[in-house]
Amino acid sequence: MSRLMSPALEDYLESILIIKKEKEHVRVKDVAKFIDVKPPSVIEALKHLEEKNLVVHEHYGYIKLTNEGLNQAENLYERHSTLKKFLNRILGIEEKTAEEDACKIEHYLSKETLRKIIDFVKFIETYSVEGKNPDWLENFYYFSEHQKRPEGCPKK
Repeated sequence: MSRLMSPALEDYLESILIIKKEKEHVRVKDVAKFIDVKPPSVIEALKHLEEKNLVVHEHYGYIKLTNEGLNQAENLYERHSTLKKFLNRILGIEEKTAEEDACKIEHYLSKETLRKIIDFVKFIETYSVEGKNPDWLENFYYFSEHQKRPEGCPKK
């Protein structure tokens, strides 16, 4: 994701996609409630997103993502979802904190770092057999909780 948009505008774009997944139409008040801002802030952000040809918004009307807006929003959503999954499911960070932290860091990771995290999450998901984590991941969870290696855990 290029730095052509501020993190705040990226959040607006992503929120429109998330709301659209839940509702038939997206309105300014929906975005304001979702992001916890006042409607005038949403309207200002929409102007910037329209200038970038990412949304279409008629005054007092619905908000629609353009094809380019949809592509960028889906990319942002994937980044956010993967980072949250990494923080929550793999590192064991509490869900609310993982959500907040994913939102903070998703805008600043390089493509290379994000690609490696996505690959790691996919690897872990395909590595798990019958819902059971690999031993090395369970050893990490034990270490994280007790600050020592579990019995029988190989050392360097």
